[in-house]
Amino acid sequence: MRERSNIGVGLCAAALLSCALLFASAATAQEWTTSLVDIHQGSPLSDRARGLGNGGYELQSGSWVSFTRWYHASWVDMHVDLLTQITPDTGILWGFGTGEQAEKYRIEPSLKLGFLTQIHPNPNSTLSLSVTSTIGGGLNEKPCEADYGDLGTYSVNCRLAAGMTAPEETLKYLVSAKPETMHLWLNYRLTF
Repeated sequence: MRERSNIGVGLCAAALLSCALLFASAATAQEWTTSLVDIHQGSPLSDRARGLGNGGYELQSGSWVSFTRWYHASWVDMHVDLLTQITPDTGILWGFGTGEQAEKYRIEPSLKLGFLTQIHPNPNSTLSLSVTSTIGGGLNEKPCEADYGDLGTYSVNCRLAAGMTAPEETLKYLVSAKPETMHLWLNYRLTF
């Protein structure tokens, strides 16, 4: 099942690039310009990863182990979005995310690719369409090695190691999440 979704994302990205290149053929004599559209740090997956750091557990000795240090990244995922204009009404949207990492999770770097086009139904209005696809950028939580004394050492979900769940069962609760991979935006603007 996962194989199909990765193939689908790749096909969507290839289709978007093909459409953008078709529009580009009309602009071969025109000089392309690239503009910064957006730059920001953080994402819903960054917020989710930080949320995993809430809580902790108590060791047999009575000392408290907080999850915060395991889920604190020194660098938050930064996203840069750019627009390369290929005709007055068409452009290629592209960008990247740097990813982020802490001791117990990783957000992969990402690549964004898409296109933007607009038409003018009348002199006072603009109808624009943009489609973007994101490749990469997934969040994956890492396991811990927990020593259960006489029971042995197990690879476990760090957040559930001190609970009632069997150690080997905790691994199925490790977070593995993908970002929003496709974004479609349709806008109509009328100027009075």
